[in-house]
Amino acid sequence: MAHRGQIHLRQRGLAGRFEVNPALTTGAPKIAGIILSGGASRRMGTPKALLQFQNETFLDRLIGLFSAVCHPIIVVVGLHAEKIRSGIQRGSDVLFAVNPDPDRGMLSSLQCGLALVPAEADAVMFLPVDHPQIALETVRRVAERFHRDGAPVTVPVHLGEHGHPVCIARPVFDELLASPVDAKASDVIHRHVGQTSYIEVDDQAVLTDIDDPAAYADLIARRP
Repeated sequence: MAHRGQIHLRQRGLAGRFEVNPALTTGAPKIAGIILSGGASRRMGTPKALLQFQNETFLDRLIGLFSAVCHPIIVVVGLHAEKIRSGIQRGSDVLFAVNPDPDRGMLSSLQCGLALVPAEADAVMFLPVDHPQIALETVRRVAERFHRDGAPVTVPVHLGEHGHPVCIARPVFDELLASPVDAKASDVIHRHVGQTSYIEVDDQAVLTDIDDPAAYADLIARRP
């Protein structure tokens, strides 16, 4: 398993539009969060985690969103680990896991993050860092659906297409941890398709990844 790069985790008030969900402090199932930011960002040419959107980095915004429903939040970094750690404002609100070889694929990064999930967590919500437009309401609805149904997998759907963030119950992430590193996370998740809870959302961002300069330019041009 990959080396774990961990910094301290502390609670602090969230400014502005992000409010902590009462489910974090009640008897509701506990959901940890994983933000995947271990890729090389070759097509973008710079770490996507540090791109600016709505006056903060992609990663800072997603940490703020996940803080409403997830505890702890784990950020998986890789080739740009130190640059990302030093380039965000909310670094003290998360745990960092370092994937020493992210070119092995998304599953290897997901496994690094899952290795830091505490035993008391009932589920994990995960999201690639290149989905900065995700709405807070979408994150909350995915969490609420898991709290209601407790399905092995909970997936947001927009216009018939499956998107992110995905919420997986503990038995599923135990399967992911036990999978060979050359496997695909999607293959494990698809084993549970018959028990998956799908939630329709009016949020196109669940499908939209900002993966190259053209996509980023379009994002900035469309920003309200």
